[in-house]
Amino acid sequence: MQHAARSTRLRIVAAFSALALFALALSLGSAQESSVTPPAQKGWPGHARDAQHTSVSSVASQPLATIHWQTPVDLQPPTGEIFIHYGSPLVTPAGTVIVPVKTRGNSFRIEAHNQATGALLWRMATDYQAPAASFLPSFSPVLANNKLYMPGAGGTVLVRDNPDQATGKTGRLVFYGAGNFNSNPQLYKANVQVNTPITADSVGNLYFGFVVLGPTPIGLQSGLARISATGQGSFVAAPTVAGDPQITKVDMSCAPALSHDEKTVYVGVNSFDFGFGYLLALNSQTLQTIKAVRLKDPSSGFDATIPDESSASPTVGPDGDVYFGVLENPFPLHNDRGWLLHFSRNLGIEKVPGSFGWDDTPSIVNASLVPSYHGTSKYLLMTKYNNYAGIGSGDGVNKVAILDPNATEPDPIFPATTVMNEVLTIKGVTPDPNFPNFPGAVREWCINTAAVDPVRESVLVNSEDGKLYRWDLTTNTFSQIITLSSGIGEAYTPTVIGTDGTAYAINDAVLFALGR
Repeated sequence: MQHAARSTRLRIVAAFSALALFALALSLGSAQESSVTPPAQKGWPGHARDAQHTSVSSVASQPLATIHWQTPVDLQPPTGEIFIHYGSPLVTPAGTVIVPVKTRGNSFRIEAHNQATGALLWRMATDYQAPAASFLPSFSPVLANNKLYMPGAGGTVLVRDNPDQATGKTGRLVFYGAGNFNSNPQLYKANVQVNTPITADSVGNLYFGFVVLGPTPIGLQSGLARISATGQGSFVAAPTVAGDPQITKVDMSCAPALSHDEKTVYVGVNSFDFGFGYLLALNSQTLQTIKAVRLKDPSSGFDATIPDESSASPTVGPDGDVYFGVLENPFPLHNDRGWLLHFSRNLGIEKVPGSFGWDDTPSIVNASLVPSYHGTSKYLLMTKYNNYAGIGSGDGVNKVAILDPNATEPDPIFPATTVMNEVLTIKGVTPDPNFPNFPGAVREWCINTAAVDPVRESVLVNSEDGKLYRWDLTTNTFSQIITLSSGIGEAYTPTVIGTDGTAYAINDAVLFALGR
């Protein structure tokens, strides 16, 4: 989007958002489940592909040469800029593409398409309603155990068996008990909403955030829910697990992440839109708090800002380190870039931050994919690196970057602050006519989660100029470019690689399937 307009909108939103939602806690226990060896993962089953949100493909992407097919992800898109976080498409191991579609208002349906032809295989309406926010939160399902799990009304989860087939059994899971929901479904539908993507672990346990907008007979308060692979529900209230009564909910659109051993779930919580927040490490079975870290701006030392407009989610590195994006405070002194905070696996040690993070879920890049890199880190991070024209000292030279999480350099905006070292950066190619007084300004990168292709040593990155780019990490060039639309300002979008190497990117409220 054009960030001068967005920054004004965020200030207005902040002025009206200082409203606490709920206070005390209510939680249900959860039965312990035996550990199971995780199966080999195929396809693209969830937000940022896996439960660690690495966005690393298991197959080589096809050349970006042709649009194979396309389908709308919004049947009533707004005119002009699009302040909507569209949900990530998913790809089953058999190659069926699952497409979340906004229909009207805040309503959604699911479509399943043939990966090769785009032919519609089946369609399913949902009763889900997205929570209100300046950027509409995403409707983001997940695949697990040959089932598709989707957000439903009243904080419930809709289930469809056999997503590769034209027909499949459907059902509903309720984390606070089906009896409670069925006793007054209209009340729960009005007052409880899923507000994050759903994350699944290797055996099919589900995790997601929910908000409570009004009273319920069982005294629900906004928090984090878990539904086990056997359908058992449990939940914790956000202020309870944060240890702070000012906290009101899980961050809007923040997909929970899991440690590699799946014993810990990570998620952000905040006080209100544009308020302060914590990053939590919780026991993945009991949802009890292991560690709660109050998030700070690494330059000012003030509380970092957590806007409901963001879709930043935690990423877990191969070594277990955790990365999470926040907005700066005071805003917008860091040119509206925010920070990518960096913690040890138990959140006990805060490490060197990245210089951009406010609405980004960083992707993992094996260090061997960057031949010019000669450092000691085993993996690197790929992230947006926009520097928005007209905000603070921003010059509009919007880049993407590969960062070393363990090496340092002075921050490009505040040199007194140490940040992750830039291994590679590359500037966008399309001039931005909205900023004539900034001759170097280019259209910004439109990325929430980028797709990493380790086979072709590249990253697929989406731009607001209406093009999808292959960023070749061996030459630091855009080796392939394909035009999807004339370009439009929109909320940041996910990019996906299917089982046959087809790339999927969203631009101007349309999902494009791309390849040779």
